[in-house]
Amino acid sequence: MSELQHTVKGVDHVAYPTFDPAATVTFYRDVLGFPVVHSICAAGWGPEKHPDFIHFFFDIGNDDRLAFFYYFGLEPFDGGPQGDSYSRFAEDVPIFFIRSRHLAIHVDSEDDLMEYRRRLDHSSWPVEMQIQHETIESIYTHDPNGYMIEITRALRPVTAQEDLDANLTIDALVDVVTGPDPSMAALLTRKAELITERAAAWQQEQESKEMATR
Repeated sequence: MSELQHTVKGVDHVAYPTFDPAATVTFYRDVLGFPVVHSICAAGWGPEKHPDFIHFFFDIGNDDRLAFFYYFGLEPFDGGPQGDSYSRFAEDVPIFFIRSRHLAIHVDSEDDLMEYRRRLDHSSWPVEMQIQHETIESIYTHDPNGYMIEITRALRPVTAQEDLDANLTIDALVDVVTGPDPSMAALLTRKAELITERAAAWQQEQESKEMATR
């Protein structure tokens, strides 16, 4: 577990390219209701052969923003039949791999999640999946650029024990993938070893924290 001081304050913005800014504005501002909060018109900017572009931002809550670049005169690049405006993949690339790169946006309640589902289902980009998995429930669709978008809510709080489990899992993963023949079986074996090594000390630490707060 990292002992470095944690001072960052979340996402300032995530940025993607778009070849269809009109549909992008329709999807995020007019369907989902994310306000436009900033734009940059960059004419004659950058190194030689850099096209003029506009960089525009949507408010996605909590002072976080989702941004897009539109480059004037730039045409979509050739590639495979799958993917999005940024990456085009061949037919043999598994869809689960392509969908692993996505943006997830948090809401607080089931009512909020269902309201966004209603907005999407009454648009040109209806919800494609609604799934409960582990501690969250999510709806998914693709935006006009082919980017997968997830809107998610927590089903319950994540416990301190689950935080410990996550750190044990990731430490075991790092150990396994930096060695020979990484596999799920090897990860679970290494994780069991780490549990044996660390669980007692963690429990003692939690008890000490509880005593200190009494």
